[in-house]
Amino acid sequence: MACPKVINGGGNEWYTPPQYIEAAREVMGGIDLDPASNDIAAQWINATSYYTITDNGLAKSWEGRVWMNPPYSKPLINQFFEKLLSEFEKGTVSEAIALSHNNTDTSWFHQALRNVQAVCFTRGRIKFLFEGTNKKGSPTHGQVFYYLGPAPQRFVEVFSQFGTCLLTSPNPLP
Repeated sequence: MACPKVINGGGNEWYTPPQYIEAAREVMGGIDLDPASNDIAAQWINATSYYTITDNGLAKSWEGRVWMNPPYSKPLINQFFEKLLSEFEKGTVSEAIALSHNNTDTSWFHQALRNVQAVCFTRGRIKFLFEGTNKKGSPTHGQVFYYLGPAPQRFVEVFSQFGTCLLTSPNPLP
């Protein structure tokens, strides 16, 4: 399946620094799937399974504990969040931590916020890693982590080192 056209480009290969992955692993006890990865990031995410752009994770099944740092461009970010929320609702995803920019004016942000059990708004912007360099860079927006699963208090305890965390009351809307 061909990848949809990307809007708001700037590149989709922003690798999450290891300390955030370690925190996600601490909360969930492991990572079964990274549905929006590549061969480089997979080395330190160390999920049991991962999908690359050529695999098209949106067309694959998602199961277990999921770590997701989706492409931030439109329409991909919308599609990845829709898939994550759908798979969690079906019960195939048992627990998930997702990372995105904090674009609070977007429909996908509100859809995610209405459905998660906790969020963490980062203090400052994450300094992402880039392939083939020792360079780090931050996007033009801050970031937020979302938690889906049975241990929202544990998420808040672990992720509070990175920013302000809030427990939410899921209120799914059509």
